[in-house]
Amino acid sequence: MKQPIVPFFISHRGCPHKCVFCDQVKIAGAVGEFPTGTEILAKIASYRDSGRCRSVGVAFYGGTFTALSPAVQEGLLKPLQPLVASGEVGSIRVSTRPDAIDLQTVQFLREMGVKTVELGVQSMADDVLDLAGRGHTSADVARASRMLREAGLALGAQLMPGLPGDTSEKAMDSLARVIALQPDFLRIYPTLVIAGTKLADFYEIGSYRPLSIGTAVLLCKAMLHRAWKAAIPVIRMGLQPTAELETAGTVLAGPYHPAFRHLVEAELCFDLLRRMTSGMRRGSSVEIICAPSRISAVIGHKRGNVARLGQIYGLTVKNVRGDPALSPFEFSVERGGDRLHGDMIRDLEYG
Repeated sequence: MKQPIVPFFISHRGCPHKCVFCDQVKIAGAVGEFPTGTEILAKIASYRDSGRCRSVGVAFYGGTFTALSPAVQEGLLKPLQPLVASGEVGSIRVSTRPDAIDLQTVQFLREMGVKTVELGVQSMADDVLDLAGRGHTSADVARASRMLREAGLALGAQLMPGLPGDTSEKAMDSLARVIALQPDFLRIYPTLVIAGTKLADFYEIGSYRPLSIGTAVLLCKAMLHRAWKAAIPVIRMGLQPTAELETAGTVLAGPYHPAFRHLVEAELCFDLLRRMTSGMRRGSSVEIICAPSRISAVIGHKRGNVARLGQIYGLTVKNVRGDPALSPFEFSVERGGDRLHGDMIRDLEYG
């Protein structure tokens, strides 16, 4: 059973910069006040009771945890220590900036039971980082990643394709350079224009052009596939919908979609299906077999993949069914007595 995560949002707290894209309150849906020790313990107890689980994980999201004052960091982590010792808290995760990591900080995190640190990398192109107002460089990312890995902490990395000055080539190069740092997982957030940010000002005067939803899906399709090939999980793609993000006037422009990852995975599925069925005669009727978890993506958003196979290739999809014996990357296509087998990792290639 997957360990439930108890989230605490400390949006923008500790961060010494105001990046051009950032409004953590609108993005995360919280004002970022520090919870007290009593509030931390009460929330953990509530999650454990409602989930009927012995152990939970704790995550501090938003902000720059390791740039908070030592007293504040200790105030957030110290109440967890008895629960870490008893096993009631099985893991602690924090998010921070690459330039807010040093050996003393890493030692402190280990002593306090932190198991995972997520770095807000955003890009490995220094010109993109500069235009975004990040205040750190790609060298900071490499240095921080190395220290965290050497300390035995799990490493997460967040990337933001589509920042000012970014290109598809730079985004793919950033991904390749991050993969070389051996992170344990990735998050990929295509850049959105949020009201009240500097990026919104740039957008309004025409000096910044965000990715369209179609371009973002194509780029993130290639990024997700590259991560799959490297066997690195992408645990989030696209910002999670919140009441704030869904409020009219919050997202001014950019590739926001509440099911963005579904769009991306559906495109990957279609690319494999197109490859597998390219030689079939128009008018053929086929059955598609995939892992049960992939059925929705194979069918496509609003049945788009099934429709395109019919409109473009003249194929009728009579059924899509799940087979637990198949991995999430494998499909079979049956036509009459013939059965073709395909694998998204093995059979697809993107530049």
